[in-house]
Amino acid sequence: MSTSYDCTNPEELSEGLAAAQQAIAAKACIVLPTDTVYGIGADAFSPQAVATLLAAKGRGRSMPPPVLIPRLQTMDGLATDIPEDARRLAEAFWPGGLTLIFHAQPSLSWDLGDTLGTVALRMPDDRIALDLLGVTGPLAVSSANRTGSPAAQTAAEAQGQLAESVEVYLEAGHRPAAKEDGIPSTIVDATSEPMRVVRRGAVSLEALRAVVPGILDLDEEPGQDPAPEAAAPSLTKE
Repeated sequence: MSTSYDCTNPEELSEGLAAAQQAIAAKACIVLPTDTVYGIGADAFSPQAVATLLAAKGRGRSMPPPVLIPRLQTMDGLATDIPEDARRLAEAFWPGGLTLIFHAQPSLSWDLGDTLGTVALRMPDDRIALDLLGVTGPLAVSSANRTGSPAAQTAAEAQGQLAESVEVYLEAGHRPAAKEDGIPSTIVDATSEPMRVVRRGAVSLEALRAVVPGILDLDEEPGQDPAPEAAAPSLTKE
């Protein structure tokens, strides 16, 4: 049976974080707030838990979830061959709306789906999410919605779509907190040279290039004159 906790109440926040930690340990799914939209999360190192997450969303292994981490230093334990430019981006935009794709550490025993040996990492700019990640460790997290439906901007919206497939819902109000439309994180492929934006989102191309001038946009070729940046999509359907 699913339980929802009002995390705007300090007492319920403490209870909710404890319940979410227990659910993650039991290989169940939870819904948590992030700085972009609400996410459905599971133990990144449990194939069973990740499979439950994908089934809850109605998604196959061809669309593996990204992994949220509690601190920048965790990146080195999960990824290998990290370019210095990618490290500069992480230092500039984490915590925040930037996801970086790396080669995964080959020694890790996890199964996120058909990743082709890569992992997408992000450190969210949300206190509740970071507090939870601090006690659970890395979580596989995707937007809290059925695939093809709007991403949830409250836990109640997520519960309307995911129902009993999630054990614990952490309700912390609208995300983003300013009640804007949910904008997904920008995704940068750091396994390519030069690095390339593969999804526009919360961090603009202009901001990325202020840190790494040579980063490529979606379909841009090396040496090509930059095209004007398109507007980010208003709502993620990760």
